[in-house]
Amino acid sequence: MDLKLTHINDQGRAKMVDVSEKADTQRIGVASGRIRMQKNTFELITGGKIKKGDVLSVAQVAGVMAAKKTWELIPMCHPLLLTGVDIHFELYPEVSEIEAVASVKTTGKTGIEMEALHAVSVALLTIYDMCKAVDRGMQIVDIFLLEKDGGKSGHYVREREY
Repeated sequence: MDLKLTHINDQGRAKMVDVSEKADTQRIGVASGRIRMQKNTFELITGGKIKKGDVLSVAQVAGVMAAKKTWELIPMCHPLLLTGVDIHFELYPEVSEIEAVASVKTTGKTGIEMEALHAVSVALLTIYDMCKAVDRGMQIVDIFLLEKDGGKSGHYVREREY
């Protein structure tokens, strides 16, 4: 199988892909990730007792902002006009974990996966930042793309392992 990397020019150097000839299509990207913490930290977050404020609300806003700024931080990403961003959290008290799930939408010429992955990453980093005073041992784990649709590569859905 001969794979040609689209972000490499004829000289072997990085380039931004030219998408001007591509058709606009509706695109969605869904990504998730988890943060593991001590039981006490989980209880402080869910009980609204972290001194910096409502951790999940702040993390949700941070994730939305991250999706909008992906092109500014990931060098070969195109600026996209996002039509929707949603961040939600699943709580797992039995293992003291919080899962962030980002759903991002656009109509455009290029994908939306990086925006979803970036949103999840920043949402989880925000949880860490707001809680590090009580738990520096938190771990951010299992960040991956769950689903992507739109464009010529079609629909992708990751099989969930848990």
